[in-house]
Amino acid sequence: MKNIILLVCICLFVALAGGTTFYLYRKEQKPPITYQLDSSFVATIYKKTLTTGAIEPRKEVFIKPQISGILQKLYKKAGDQVKAGETIAIIKIVPNMQRINDAETSLKTTTINFDIAKAEFNRQKALYDDKVISQFDFIKFEQDFKLKQEQLEAAKNNLQLVMKGSSRRISNSNTIVKATIEGMLLDIPVKEGGMLIESNNFNEGTTIATIANMNDIVFKGKVVESEVGKLKVGLPLLLEIGAIANEKYMATLEFISSKGIDDKGTIKFEVKAGLKNFGTKYQIRSGYSASADIILDQRDSVLAIREKNIEFTKDSAFVYLQKSGQDFVKIPVKLGLSDDINIEVLSGLKVGDKIKVLDNKK
Repeated sequence: MKNIILLVCICLFVALAGGTTFYLYRKEQKPPITYQLDSSFVATIYKKTLTTGAIEPRKEVFIKPQISGILQKLYKKAGDQVKAGETIAIIKIVPNMQRINDAETSLKTTTINFDIAKAEFNRQKALYDDKVISQFDFIKFEQDFKLKQEQLEAAKNNLQLVMKGSSRRISNSNTIVKATIEGMLLDIPVKEGGMLIESNNFNEGTTIATIANMNDIVFKGKVVESEVGKLKVGLPLLLEIGAIANEKYMATLEFISSKGIDDKGTIKFEVKAGLKNFGTKYQIRSGYSASADIILDQRDSVLAIREKNIEFTKDSAFVYLQKSGQDFVKIPVKLGLSDDINIEVLSGLKVGDKIKVLDNKK
């Protein structure tokens, strides 16, 4: 009985030792390395720089009053389309008593001067008709009379202008505010009953409305100084507008500022690009934020691979071309334009070739 128990213990010990040895052996064995594969393909590669900015109308006009007063009536609202010459608002004149007093005094003075000149003209005309004085002498009195007559007319017009905002000679009234261009009313920052200040040499005046042609818009952005040297007028841009998802618009670079602007410690240069063929599917509004890829260079329908699968040694580039299974051969390739993800292959590969994916093992 003791021999049987001893034999069983020996067998268990041998089995345990064998199992342990086999487990440790298998643990030390490394699994075979399997590399993932990637293929060369045909692609269009862009070399580009990114800038952000906003959409603005190319031409924006601020409508300001020519006379101070109260906004009596608004005929339009923001978003309306207007034509040049169309009435936007009416201004009610609030007469300035000092100006009225000055205008009335001027009218009285010019009336007196006119009456005197008229009487003298009639007297001299009678003498001229009787051939008592020469034509040369008479012309001086005639000119003085006409001058005083013009001054009287100007004084009357000035008084009417001060009191009513319109001239007796000109049919247009300063109290009628009209659109100066055709376009959309982007903003009307004033309300009926509000005071308006006239635009003159000493004052900008109150803005009644802002008009712009929204069929002619531009992208305005800023480019950092390290990239501005790569730009030139005429380069294409690919725009994405934040408020319009899944839509891209083409534009053309039209302006590069010659002067940099300090933007939070970074020197940036303003650029402008004109949009084209943006259609009518979406209404593009002034002030929309946008980002633009400025295309510095482009290669259409060229052979390309993922740049991450290239091994660089000094000035040469290599890829690992699949021969069969997990058997690869290292070959040199000549490279072209890169967009930092894909890169153009000028020679060394053909379309559909399988290459090793570097740093991606199973």
